[in-house]
Amino acid sequence: MRRGVFIFVLMFWFMAVEAQERDTTDIHMGIVQDGDTLIFKNIKEVVVFPEREFKNNRQYRRYTRYVQKVKKVYPLAVEARELLKKYEPQYYALEDQKDRRKLMKQLEKELLDEHMDELKKWSISDGRILLKLINRETERTPYALIKDFRGGFSATFWQTMAKIFKNDLKAGYDPEEEDKVLEEIVTLIELGYL
Repeated sequence: MRRGVFIFVLMFWFMAVEAQERDTTDIHMGIVQDGDTLIFKNIKEVVVFPEREFKNNRQYRRYTRYVQKVKKVYPLAVEARELLKKYEPQYYALEDQKDRRKLMKQLEKELLDEHMDELKKWSISDGRILLKLINRETERTPYALIKDFRGGFSATFWQTMAKIFKNDLKAGYDPEEEDKVLEEIVTLIELGYL
């Protein structure tokens, strides 16, 4: 009986130890001050946003729809950042303009094959959010990216097409003013709250 209880307690202790999350913060140095030991420690960043107050139910619904759109679009902006990191050195390593065009055509075909069905279901506002998020993630406007990789004529053509649908490829990303709510939502997504 004692042996069974001992094994049970031992198993419970192992399960409790495994269930605890390991403290990943770094302890640096401590000092003793007035008999107390003060430990200096790096802790995880805590982001605090003001609580959103909505005047009516309609504003709340608009905000929640906006959050859903950002959650839907954000993974593509992250993918654009990763693709830019991967292919930009390859692109500029190629000397021949023909090889550069070939690389871009191949990448464009792969992306369209992968995402075309999803993109067909998007609204214009989804595209507008994607343009802002691409600017945020790559730190370059979509117009500048198109101009760098496809040329000035192509960039002008797509800017004209965007203007027809009331978008702007040259519009920047302003997390302090115009895009403050978008920045808040993306930060919450990155932290895992949304």
